[in-house]
Amino acid sequence: MSDGVILALDQGTTSSRAMAIAFDGAIVASAQEEFPQIFPQSGWVEHDPEAIWRTQRRTAQQTLERLGSRTVVAIGVTNQRETVVIWDRKTGEAIHNAIVWQDRRTAQRTQALAAAGHEDMVAERTGLVLDPYFSASKISWILDAVPGARERAKRGELATGTIDCFLIWRLTGGKVHATDATNASRTSLYDIRTGRWDAELCDLFGVPMSLLPDVRDSAGDYGASDIFGPSLPIRGVAGDQQAALVGQACFAAGDVKSTYGTGGFLVLNTGAELKRSKSRLLGTIAYQCNGAPTYALEGSILSAGSTIQWLRDELKIIRDGAHAGELAKSVADTAGVYLVPAFVGLGAATLGLVCTRSDPRTAAWIDHRSYRPRRA
Repeated sequence: MSDGVILALDQGTTSSRAMAIAFDGAIVASAQEEFPQIFPQSGWVEHDPEAIWRTQRRTAQQTLERLGSRTVVAIGVTNQRETVVIWDRKTGEAIHNAIVWQDRRTAQRTQALAAAGHEDMVAERTGLVLDPYFSASKISWILDAVPGARERAKRGELATGTIDCFLIWRLTGGKVHATDATNASRTSLYDIRTGRWDAELCDLFGVPMSLLPDVRDSAGDYGASDIFGPSLPIRGVAGDQQAALVGQACFAAGDVKSTYGTGGFLVLNTGAELKRSKSRLLGTIAYQCNGAPTYALEGSILSAGSTIQWLRDELKIIRDGAHAGELAKSVADTAGVYLVPAFVGLGAATLGLVCTRSDPRTAAWIDHRSYRPRRA
């Protein structure tokens, strides 16, 4: 179909965006809308799931209205990862605000699990470190914080998932409760070696398995949506950083991308082999097709674009990112003054990655304190 386009829904941390993309990769139409960030207290970050749904649906509708005679053949979804929602299976309404990937409220819980000796097991099965960054401890916190939620979960009345899963539920009118392998791999509940939710991990974090969605290929069948008129199949799902890896055509082992949104993320394709980092980099699923996962190593800076947003909205000293760049270039010397964007922790911000495109074995981390390479 020469006039066909894919409707891509890009649900990010600070905005929702929709794009109509032609088969040759050209962006035919798009729309974007920011939504509020909620900070109940220091280190806590939440989103209103209804604000996410409204802005994502509105930007999709605006994009469709700008298409003219072009025909949408399928929907694809990419999303902020680790951010998690729990909702009522009958009404589709969330029982609490979404807890965002940046949120640190469960730090004591994950530290206690690490002190109890569980970190090696978690890392072996999930590729992840014990950290509040990931979804599992957030799900458990909501179940404990909302009166009656654990009992309702045990009765099968509630569902949970990352934002892709929540959007798919809404898009299909509650007919599909599913996520893809890339998003599942960011929960700390999914064994990325076997491709299954892990009962021991669920027990460790206190997450009933009855809450969890079906896990499917990144290119798979996620039902259909009639929200925008004629029924449209949903055929592609991936977490935002994995989607960026695919978007940059990093399909070979050793290919690496670095992208900057709310955070800054470097992801290295390691192929069919799940590699273990010696420097606490994350092992994750890059994408999965026909049941076969491709793996990756990842390092992240938690605050990149959100730092620019803070300079604009809180300090009110810049107009936008371009203005920040102009100001930075206008200063010959910082006089030893630096901004360390540790608003919600650093992530891998103290390190920089250098490697060749073709061989992941050459990857090494450069410690900024000594400028000496350390093996990845």
